[in-house]
Amino acid sequence: MGDELTTVLRLVAEGKLSADEAAPIIEALGRHSPPRPSGPPAAVPPSTTGKARGRRVRIQVTERGRRVVDVRVPLAFAAMAARMVPGIPDSYAVLIERAVEDEMVGPIVDLAEDEDGDAVLITVE
Repeated sequence: MGDELTTVLRLVAEGKLSADEAAPIIEALGRHSPPRPSGPPAAVPPSTTGKARGRRVRIQVTERGRRVVDVRVPLAFAAMAARMVPGIPDSYAVLIERAVEDEMVGPIVDLAEDEDGDAVLITVE
């Protein structure tokens, strides 16, 4: 599944697929879980249970006053997705991972529009 998500996010980054077109694809990828191994069930980390189920991370990037990225990604893929968005430093992916671990809701990164019209908003919804 990681390869498919990588491909979708790359197409969005290259402008070959809009965020609106990518959203249902990413949603469908998030619904499919990998095959379960036989044997006793493994413990599920707290960040993927209860309240976290169905939550998304929204990544918005604005350049020169124009929104160039606006995607919602399932929590499980959020850090990987952030690493693939051009202009987003890896440190933001680390912040996303921490927010997921802490079951945080709300803004993670909110860099308001600067004088050049550039902005970044990453939030858990």
